[in-house]
Amino acid sequence: MIQREGPGWRLAWDPARRRYPVLIGGEGWAFELTGDEWRELVSLITALVEQHRALVDQLMAEEALSLELERLPWWGCLDGDRDQWDLRVVLQGDTLGDRGVEGHWPAPAAQAMTAAVRTLWDSPPS
Repeated sequence: MIQREGPGWRLAWDPARRRYPVLIGGEGWAFELTGDEWRELVSLITALVEQHRALVDQLMAEEALSLELERLPWWGCLDGDRDQWDLRVVLQGDTLGDRGVEGHWPAPAAQAMTAAVRTLWDSPPS
C-alpha cells in the first residue's frame, strides 16, 4: 500500500483492494476510484497541468486563467494564475446507476496533489 498526504490532500493506492484500489481526498472529503477511473483521472490532470505549463509564460503576473477539459467520465477545471491554481474534478455518473463524485483542491494543495498523482503514476505499487 502507498499513502501520500499533505495539508488539504490525500492519495492512497492499495492493489489488494480489487474494486477500488485508489483513494483521493481533500479537506473533509475522500472517495475511492476503480483502476479505470484512476487511469482516466491521471490523463485528465496531466493534460490540464501541461496546458497550464504551455500558457504560463504568456500570462502577466496579475492575469488569471481557467482551463476546462472533459474526458469522459471526468470533467476537470484548473483555475488560477501563473503561480497558484485550484483544481476541481467531477466524475460524472450516468443513468445506469454509476456513482458521480466531485472533488476540489485549493492552492497550494492542488499543486501538491498533482505532483503526488504523477509520482504514484510513474511508480505504482507492484
